[in-house]
Amino acid sequence: MRVSTRFSDSIHLLAFLNIYADQHLTSDLIASSIETSPVVVRRLMGKLRQAGLITTTPGSAQPALAKPLAQISLLQIFYAVEGDKPLFAVDPKTNPECIVGGNIQTVLQQYYQDAQTAAEARLARTSMQDIVDNILVEQAKKEALSHN
Repeated sequence: MRVSTRFSDSIHLLAFLNIYADQHLTSDLIASSIETSPVVVRRLMGKLRQAGLITTTPGSAQPALAKPLAQISLLQIFYAVEGDKPLFAVDPKTNPECIVGGNIQTVLQQYYQDAQTAAEARLARTSMQDIVDNILVEQAKKEALSHN
C-alpha cells in the first residue's frame, strides 16, 4: 500500500507560498520544489482554497495565504487534504477462527484510536509558523556550515 504524501506536500506548498511570496508563483514553480506535477499542485491548491487556507484567482498565477501562518494548524491542513479519514486502518479480512485473526481488530482499534487522538492533538498545536520558522533555522545552519 502506498502512503499518501498529500499532507506533507500541502505543508510544503503553504511554506513555499510564504517564503517566496515576493516571487511570481505558478503551479509549475511550486511543483518544481515539491518535485511533482503542476496538476497535483493545482489539485492541492483547490483543496486548500476550499478550506479557506489560501486564495487564488482563476486564470492568474499568484496564490496567497488566506490567513497568517500562526493561524493555520497542521490539523486544518490534514483535514483539508485528507478529510477525516483515520491515520491507521485495521485489516478487516482476518480469519475469525484464529485466536489472533478473530481478536486483532477489537484489540488494535482502541490503540489506534488513542494514537489518532494524540496525533490530532499534536497537529492542532503545531502551526505553519512553527514549520516555516524551523525551515529557516535549518537553512541558516546549512548556510553557516557551507561557509566553514
